[in-house]
Amino acid sequence: MYVVIAGGGLVGSGLARRLTEDGHDVVVVDLDRTVCERLASRVGAMTFCGGATNVDVLEQAGIARADVAVGTLRADADNLAFSLLAKSLGARRIIARMRDPKYGPAYREAGVTTTVHIVDVFVNQLLLEIEEPHLRQVATFGSGNAAIVVDTIPEGAAVSGKTLREVGGSPDFPSECIVTGIFR
Repeated sequence: MYVVIAGGGLVGSGLARRLTEDGHDVVVVDLDRTVCERLASRVGAMTFCGGATNVDVLEQAGIARADVAVGTLRADADNLAFSLLAKSLGARRIIARMRDPKYGPAYREAGVTTTVHIVDVFVNQLLLEIEEPHLRQVATFGSGNAAIVVDTIPEGAAVSGKTLREVGGSPDFPSECIVTGIFR
């Protein structure tokens, strides 16, 4: 996939690193030349030093052919501007970091496919660690509204030795949960 990331801070650089490691073509746009040079040399991402709300810079970064455009800038107003430009220049999907949930409707109007409210994701992770320490969260989806969670079933538990069909078909099984597999 061809991914354009607006902002090379902690979130943007971390995302660029993971995507690059997974074999994606990644372009990061950032105002800070030092950040651009670091990402290019250490991560291997292509970088453009300039404003992610500048049409010329986004065109040079290849936003028109982006499978995904991701706004990880510090301010919602900047991520909104980037999102509007990405949409108008042809990016297929747009994902944006949302700091203040009050901006949610504006992000939808701007054509943002998915918003990620990092505080909610972080709080949900902490709650899981505090309230359910035996669970291990592997991944989150839908801005933290869904997750893949791994649990170990102790010997002698009510579900021990049962099939997925038996466990999922039980009237006591929570309807909002889906069991997708068993690892022995």
